[in-house]
Amino acid sequence: MISFLSGRIIYKDEKRAMVERQGLGFDVFLSAPALEKIKVGEERDFYTFLFVGEKSLELYGFLSFEELELFKALKHVPGIGPKTAMSLVVCGSLEKLKEILEKGEMPPEVKGVGKKKLQKILLEISGQIKEMKNNKPKKKDEVYQALSSLGFSKEEITAAVLKIPKDVEDVEERIKQALKFLGR
Repeated sequence: MISFLSGRIIYKDEKRAMVERQGLGFDVFLSAPALEKIKVGEERDFYTFLFVGEKSLELYGFLSFEELELFKALKHVPGIGPKTAMSLVVCGSLEKLKEILEKGEMPPEVKGVGKKKLQKILLEISGQIKEMKNNKPKKKDEVYQALSSLGFSKEEITAAVLKIPKDVEDVEERIKQALKFLGR
């Protein structure tokens, strides 16, 4: 299973990006908002889901762990395929999707999902919200991944993270403080 991919974007179109990693190119299907955020030539990290179909292998990519978890939750709903799940990921999180479904307002990016299917999704995801909250990566993991993607060694990151005051809980602030200790 390919669950994470980091590499340089060498091509993108309206549905996917091609990510180069050590001489290999990976086609990664992304949501429209994710495709807008990325640029050809930049290095990016993607949380990924490898969908194994009858006649194909497709790699779906997400810019955040929460989007990946939402995609996985939606894939477990009977009758929801990867493309429909990908279109619903634009909601951002299971909680936001539940709010949207309860109000009956769907984002314009979501197409091909009827009222009955939306009701089915709402019933299926209602019990999963608590479970997903417990599976979030720890802040330390997110800081480590961010600093690792910038090229710092495990030892450098560990030393910097240990210097961050314990009362600093915001991930972005922890990364900023670690970068100060690392001299960047």
